[in-house]
Amino acid sequence: MNNLIITRLQEELKNLSALDTIKWSIGKYGVKDVAFASSFGAEDQVITDMLIKINPNVSMFTLDTGLLPKETRDLIVETEHRYNIAVEILKPETAAVENMIKEHGASLFYESIEKRKLCCRVRKIEPLKKKLVTLKAWICGLRKEQSITRSDVQKIEWDEAFGLFKINPLADWTEDKVWKYIKDNNVPYNKLHDKGYPSIGCAPCTRAVRHGEDVRAGRWWWETSEQKECGLHVKNIKTASKRKI
Repeated sequence: MNNLIITRLQEELKNLSALDTIKWSIGKYGVKDVAFASSFGAEDQVITDMLIKINPNVSMFTLDTGLLPKETRDLIVETEHRYNIAVEILKPETAAVENMIKEHGASLFYESIEKRKLCCRVRKIEPLKKKLVTLKAWICGLRKEQSITRSDVQKIEWDEAFGLFKINPLADWTEDKVWKYIKDNNVPYNKLHDKGYPSIGCAPCTRAVRHGEDVRAGRWWWETSEQKECGLHVKNIKTASKRKI
């Protein structure tokens, strides 16, 4: 795989709608080799609704870090009941979490960027790696408009960090378009959105934002905007990979 392949695929998907991008993904990789990663944010709920309408057999998974807000846990249950699906729950290794807390304390993420990223790695990235190694592509709810770290998101990218394709059906959607879809289709959403939380992660690392603040200002609010990623969505390097595709 090289840059020319990525460029060709990006051109192929450039003018497709979000719904057609998802259809293309399933047709390209099949239900066994593509899966949807949901954090149960507004964008992810839109994709869930579209996926169910296209093919309910596509695997859907989420990361349970052990620190999710109650509202997020409630939404997982509500979504499963609404769409009659079973979401695969990925959890970190208990021993790894216990060792991290023993060495650095339960609130290590507030102490430094390095310790915050360590927590993200143990609770999110390691469980995710085990899932993604079984796939050829994963579907995500990233949008260009979400933050400075996501301004160059494309509908399809080569994920160098995990060695597979990443599909972003809502890459060019606006926040208004996301919420219009949710309201028009009566899609269930996280009740924290009604309390000033536009972006929701782990409870200790998420707060409500003030009027006029960036939509991700409430995520790791003690860090600068350029640093606000957990490692799940690092900037892609579209170079050759030894992994078979």
